[in-house]
Amino acid sequence: MRGALVLFVLMAGQAAGQMEREMLAAHNAVRARVGVPRLVWSGELARYAREWAERLVVRREFGHRPDTPLGENLFSITGDVSSARKVVGVWAAEAKGYNHRANRCRGVCGHYTQIVWRETERVGCGVARGGGREVWVCNYDPPGNWDGRRPY
Repeated sequence: MRGALVLFVLMAGQAAGQMEREMLAAHNAVRARVGVPRLVWSGELARYAREWAERLVVRREFGHRPDTPLGENLFSITGDVSSARKVVGVWAAEAKGYNHRANRCRGVCGHYTQIVWRETERVGCGVARGGGREVWVCNYDPPGNWDGRRPY
């Protein structure tokens, strides 16, 4: 039994490491398109994000963490599973509504602009699953999306 537990822990650790690499690569691919510096992964931010994702799943809620000093993107899916690439792709697709020249958004653009916010240096993300639902949370430091400022 103990061997099975160790194997499970190792597999979970490998899956988490793969998610981290994929999430960071997906973020940096979007950032590269607009010429902003690469992000680095933060285990501290990832733990913070995972805790919030777990709380949202357990409480069957969906919303931003109140009073956080960090930037935050959220994604939820029910009855299916997603991947880091797909989650970041959904957020990045908001670029079509963002007019950089005018610094205006048509529709929803905040997830995209947080990803490409020039001053942001670190990202950490977590995912929680339960009750047929999956919640993804990414936290960003320093945060972005300051009114009147351009993301890049």
